[in-house]
Amino acid sequence: MKEKIAVVTDSTSDLTKKELEKYNITSIPLKVIYSDSQFHDRVDITPAEVYESFEREIPTTSMPSPQEIMDVYNELKEEGYTHIISIHISSGLSATYSNCMMVADQIEGIEVEVIDSKMLSKGLGRLVLYANNLIKNKDLSFNEIIEKVEAQKDKIEVLFVVETLKYLKKGGRIGKVSGTIAEFLNIKPIIAIDEEGEYFTFDKVRGRKRSLKKMYSIIKDKVQDGKEYVVDVMNAAAEEEAHSLLDKFKQLSQVKETYFSEISPVMVVHTGPGLIGVVLTEIEK
Repeated sequence: MKEKIAVVTDSTSDLTKKELEKYNITSIPLKVIYSDSQFHDRVDITPAEVYESFEREIPTTSMPSPQEIMDVYNELKEEGYTHIISIHISSGLSATYSNCMMVADQIEGIEVEVIDSKMLSKGLGRLVLYANNLIKNKDLSFNEIIEKVEAQKDKIEVLFVVETLKYLKKGGRIGKVSGTIAEFLNIKPIIAIDEEGEYFTFDKVRGRKRSLKKMYSIIKDKVQDGKEYVVDVMNAAAEEEAHSLLDKFKQLSQVKETYFSEISPVMVVHTGPGLIGVVLTEIEK
């Protein structure tokens, strides 16, 4: 029987509604939770609404429930899919992956492979788009696609800076990033994600402008002649600075595509306003 493979991700991939519809990718929303209400990420709440709420309440977030995940997988099974590749936010940052694994072990009648991206935001999004491209344009088996997706993780880099570490600390997502004393000295950590899928300090720079310059130079040093790259610049209420950074990346000859977008409401909860992130993805030739 011919394999019919679906791609599933979650709302932290920062793939837009337009992209999800264009590529027929299913996204399971995480939740933004207030004391008196809850909202589905990228469905019924916007980043702007999260910013506006910060003065009265900093919300919490939650992963999709096992039942919500099961409903998505079953719906795809009913649509005639035989296999699902389900790619999610780093297990070091959310329990979404473990919930998906639990459901994948229980479901019958369809084969589900759950992949821990060890990333988030457009790093996760790029991995999802890569998987989708393999399914649509390559004559590969389910297992061959999984192998190539796992290998592709090494070709995606995620870096970001935040205005303050306050929100990462409050959400318990500080990982291996140190910063309390450094914040008094206006030292801005450039944050990356390690092999365990947790945040760590990649570098430290004093001042916001210098941190953005440093992030540009780090990416510039990573691009290699003879290779081609996509650069995504993400932001949380920092559009002007993010556009300026993106314009600099456009000048690099190895960078063939650039994209600009805003992070999801769930991630806004954990970063606060002022985040600028860069995702560097090597294009497979």
